[in-house]
Amino acid sequence: MPERYGDYQSVIYGRGAIESVQPNVTTDPRLLEEQARKALGARSFNYVAGGAGEKATMDSNRLAFRQWKLIPRMLRPVDNQDLSVELFGHKYPNPVLMAPVGVQSLFHEDKETGLAESCADVGVPYTLSTASTSSIEEVAEANGDGNRWFQLYWPQDDDVTLSLLKRAKDNGFSVLVVTLDTWSLAWRPADLDNAFVPFIKGVGNQIGFSDPVFRAKFEKESGSKLEEDIVGASRAWTSDVFPGRPHTWEHISFLRKNWDGPIVLKGIQHVEDAKLALTAGCDGIVVSNHGGRQVDGAIGSLDMLPEIVEAVGDKMTVLFDSGIRLVQTS
Repeated sequence: MPERYGDYQSVIYGRGAIESVQPNVTTDPRLLEEQARKALGARSFNYVAGGAGEKATMDSNRLAFRQWKLIPRMLRPVDNQDLSVELFGHKYPNPVLMAPVGVQSLFHEDKETGLAESCADVGVPYTLSTASTSSIEEVAEANGDGNRWFQLYWPQDDDVTLSLLKRAKDNGFSVLVVTLDTWSLAWRPADLDNAFVPFIKGVGNQIGFSDPVFRAKFEKESGSKLEEDIVGASRAWTSDVFPGRPHTWEHISFLRKNWDGPIVLKGIQHVEDAKLALTAGCDGIVVSNHGGRQVDGAIGSLDMLPEIVEAVGDKMTVLFDSGIRLVQTS
């Protein structure tokens, strides 16, 4: 891959002309989904591509982008363009982060470790999901000298939470990203129609299964070794991280007390919640609706971004996801 992403276009055309080689993966975002469907199979594809309910929120995310238009200017100098951004004391070459994506063994045999290694190679911070098929320690080793953040599905058990935070900090994860909108799994017809959720059989539970505090708690309460009762351990882990009821704003102080790095709240959609995050001592937020995977009928994230930035953007870091399909560069 060239250092300038836009130069990849020349690489593609060059290889086509000289070697008659076409890209393995389509560059058309409209075709990429169908290509993934064929490669992954129904269960894996629907897990990653499915949305809540009738996918109205997913549609809202895409429609929000359609409402914004570029007005190009011409005959302008383009030398020395600088796309770098500074976040929490680190400077990155591009304003792009790798969002937390769980259960990556469904999509590729390299799992989270392969993606973490690639992110380090291109200078993109990698965010490790709590719902991963690789452990905190494995991902840290793969990421090497790269910058890495840890996304927390916040357990109800404080001792388990403290153990996860300690492991993340000890393994070089610098930013804590707390997902707010997944205290219960959504009604996702694509998964329901396949009767499939990976966590039941232990897939996506590796961070919990490798945690010494959770393991000790499970083995004490169940009387069984974790490996001897994967289904029972899976039920215990998912009940802790997806308990069916949320933490509240008062509980943020617990994280603030026990994490000495930046804290970013992911899943903010309302201006008042952005202000509450600031009041609670958080360092940043992600304006996000989880890509439409959790709440159906919600507003598109981009629709709320300007109002939220106006309210808190000069006081804390505001990040964004949901609805992005491509980036044009030259």
